Amino acid sequence: METYLVFVDAVNNSNKFWSAKAEGSNLIVQWGRVGYQAQTKVHTLGSYQRAVAKFYNLVAEKKSKGYRESQPQMDGERSISDIRRAIQLLNAIRQAVANRNFSDSYILALNEYLKIVPTPLGMQIYPYRVYRTVVDVDYQQELLNSLLVNEPVAVQSKELPKSEPETVSLKTISKNFWRHL
Repeated sequence: METYLVFVDAVNNSNKFWSAKAEGSNLIVQWGRVGYQAQTKVHTLGSYQRAVAKFYNLVAEKKSKGYRESQPQMDGERSISDIRRAIQLLNAIRQAVANRNFSDSYILALNEYLKIVPTPLGMQIYPYRVYRTVVDVDYQQELLNSLLVNEPVAVQSKELPKSEPETVSLKTISKNFWRHL
């Protein structure tokens, strides 16, 4: 039993995750800023039932503080509806970037997008500079669109021979996006 939660508030410089996993009589909890080294705490609770009870209590506490369920990576395991929602949000973000109109609706779309696609943004978030141009947004959309294809998308990597394609994942999306900037 495990979960991965994120809390995003770009205006207030929050972009953090919290995860928990019940294994035997232990509950392993990790937390930190998206894209940075996680802190870890192991709760030794004596039985699996106690670990599960602690798991549910901590998850409820985090959700009450505004954390939302997500996944550490965007891949073929992610629901099609999540991918499509992320693309819709990028359309709204693209329009704001194109018009240089960074209103509250842009901030809401950006926050919601980052909850679906956790993205390392550094230690200081400048919400108006996450996407500098429409080209940046389009590049991110291309990567997400590639996840909607029935078969895994091959991305040729410098490290891999051409016969060994790499499946596009959130790590690939984030890494390629930030390299693109």
